Amino acid sequence: MNVLIIEDEDLTADRLEDLVHQYDPTITVLAKLPSVRDSVQWLKLNLSSGRPQPDLIFMDIHLEDDLCFRIFEQVHLPVPVIFTTAFDEYMIRAFRVNSIDYLLKPVSYDSLLAALQKYQSMKRQFTQTDLETLREAMGLRRVDYKTRFLINVGTRLRTIETADIAYFYSEEKITFLVTKDNQRMPIDYSLDKLAPILNPADFFRANRQFLLSLPAIRNIHTYSNSKLKLELQPDPKTEVFISKEKVSPFKEWLDA
Repeated sequence: MNVLIIEDEDLTADRLEDLVHQYDPTITVLAKLPSVRDSVQWLKLNLSSGRPQPDLIFMDIHLEDDLCFRIFEQVHLPVPVIFTTAFDEYMIRAFRVNSIDYLLKPVSYDSLLAALQKYQSMKRQFTQTDLETLREAMGLRRVDYKTRFLINVGTRLRTIETADIAYFYSEEKITFLVTKDNQRMPIDYSLDKLAPILNPADFFRANRQFLLSLPAIRNIHTYSNSKLKLELQPDPKTEVFISKEKVSPFKEWLDA
């Protein structure tokens, strides 16, 4: 069996490789990749060639340049995935793609063993192209991205369509929703909770304070230290930057 490890922490990747070989010394680890960019390049090159193909991928969610879900936006990936992460809030989003299991770090041998046994059991029953059937057999249903939010406005309730939202921002531990016509309302979600339930084609996590939609971007300026400065509409009354580490995935998102 061939395995691909996508993990940005070298020690964690090495330990995962050791655990895999503890399970089966004959398993070949084709590569250990730390980023979305490296993974996309490797997959595009190897999946379209006669080179050895991965039968299974171990994938961390937080990589050095972005969330791993960006990989699925850029590459057709007909390979089962076991996610490994320190965060449990991405579980629903993980099962929208090719996930057959979701292991929380630090990954123990027992949890890895159970995941690999599940993979082997599923493999005996389904072909690799039957991923949707496989998910249904595991009781996993496809979950759509959120299309509206229920908001409390005084004593009234109202719904806001996701398509009408310019951006979300966090201030003093409160998250606000800002509509395209500049209505600002607090919501009961953190930005970390929002990111997995919004369509990544429509929203981008610019930094710790802002999660924005494409129509909200009025202008983009180059800035010092290879950062980008954004002008948003409606005006958030504060400066919004794209960090150096996120410039590349941000440009790819703009060019999708």
